[in-house]
Amino acid sequence: MKLISAVLLAASLLTNAQAGNPNPDAKQVAATHDLLQEMQAEKMMRMTAGMSHYASEAERKKVMDKVIATPSETIYTGLATPVARLLSPETVSEMTRFYQSSYGKKVLDNIYNSGAQLYPTVPKATPAEQAELKKPAYIKADREFKANDQAIHHEVFVLLKQIINPKK
Repeated sequence: MKLISAVLLAASLLTNAQAGNPNPDAKQVAATHDLLQEMQAEKMMRMTAGMSHYASEAERKKVMDKVIATPSETIYTGLATPVARLLSPETVSEMTRFYQSSYGKKVLDNIYNSGAQLYPTVPKATPAEQAELKKPAYIKADREFKANDQAIHHEVFVLLKQIINPKK
């Protein structure tokens, strides 16, 4: 019985350690809101809506019209709390700084403005930008951010469903 209790305790501790911040405070949510703003999350929402499958072209157009009509602030606010639960405050801070940099803006431009790619390309970094990318704080934040990438996209999809069907 003690072994089972120990295993359950260890599993719960591991789960809590993997969850970036299960109970974010208002400051963390506000910082995540700023990150989503820098990431241009409204474009991520449009990409998610555009890649989804629809029964007809008319349905696709109807969904895209709703998404385009949704204010960016609604998207940032709707995603801030769920994404704040996924990422640590340090990661939010570091990734916000990254997306504010000239290289981060190039990366975003490449993501949102390039055509469909089988193997996504990354813009070439200058020596100064490469030095920034080698800093331990950025490396740690980037790993955490990439580890939660699918979960973030899932939260975007959940918000997309709420925008499409607000009554549910």
